[in-house]
Amino acid sequence: MTQIVEKKTGNSTKTKKVRNLVLKIMGAIVIAIVLFLGIVYITNVISNNSEAKRIEAYGQHVSVDGKNMNVFIQGEGEETVVLLPGYGTAAPALDFKLLIDELSPFYKVVAVEPFGYGLSDATEKERTTANIVSEVHEALQELNIDRYTLMGHSIAGIYGIDYVNKYPDEVSAFVGIDSSVPTQPGMDAKLPINTFAFLKKSGLLRLGMKISADPYTGLAFENQTVEQMKLISNKNMYTPTTLNEMEHISSNFKGAQDLTFPKDLPLLLFVQANNEGVEGWIPLHEGQIKDSVHGKVITMNGSHYLHHTHFKEIAENFRAFMKEVDGVPPTN
Repeated sequence: MTQIVEKKTGNSTKTKKVRNLVLKIMGAIVIAIVLFLGIVYITNVISNNSEAKRIEAYGQHVSVDGKNMNVFIQGEGEETVVLLPGYGTAAPALDFKLLIDELSPFYKVVAVEPFGYGLSDATEKERTTANIVSEVHEALQELNIDRYTLMGHSIAGIYGIDYVNKYPDEVSAFVGIDSSVPTQPGMDAKLPINTFAFLKKSGLLRLGMKISADPYTGLAFENQTVEQMKLISNKNMYTPTTLNEMEHISSNFKGAQDLTFPKDLPLLLFVQANNEGVEGWIPLHEGQIKDSVHGKVITMNGSHYLHHTHFKEIAENFRAFMKEVDGVPPTN
């Protein structure tokens, strides 16, 4: 009987030791995680303050709805091209720089940075299509620009189709750079907005961007431009303004589903040829031009950001297309 009690006592002691060891290990892990998150958070705060001083001004501010909207203008051509960015493009004027350099010898090029983007102010106004379109239009009015081609990337296809229907007397053509289509599938998905906000505030987003592959490797951007784009990305990514726009993505797409481009509006769409993420990507764009008097789809192999690698071809094809619209014979 005594031996049985001793064995039970011994087993109990061993169990307690194992349990205490497990608790210590778990406690150490929790402390390590808390320290890690604390370091990441503090580093992010310090970096934000430091990087804000290194961001260099470009373009000019225009007063829109009582706030400053940044626009970048290059070129002195008689015709104007207005560039609109895709969702989340942190520094639009710099992101479009390679294309701007190709277009500006022939056109006046105006890159608009909507609120929450580039060097523009943030805003608490809901990021509905109606508000975004109205704000861009107000910026152009402030600049006395009343006739132009609207050229937009990605979600600018949604804002653009609304824009050309609201201001048909101002827009002379629409050009999409892998632009979104209102009826494309998958745009009703619920996005984890609170998670993105946490990643931003905690500094984990910065860490993730730092250890991920450099998206600008192998591209023709100057090193200084790349550095500035990264600084502005850290500042603008997943801010309340852009998260509010994300929250409205589904409703903005739904609101555009009954819209079509005007038949008499010249419509040129550059489309990613190898997009496997969206079913029927090319046919969706072909459907947009089928009733256009002047409509054309040009497919290109490359990433969603076609203007990063095909900027020369985009500029050349755009110029040729506009000459066709104007009835100018092609040159040999």
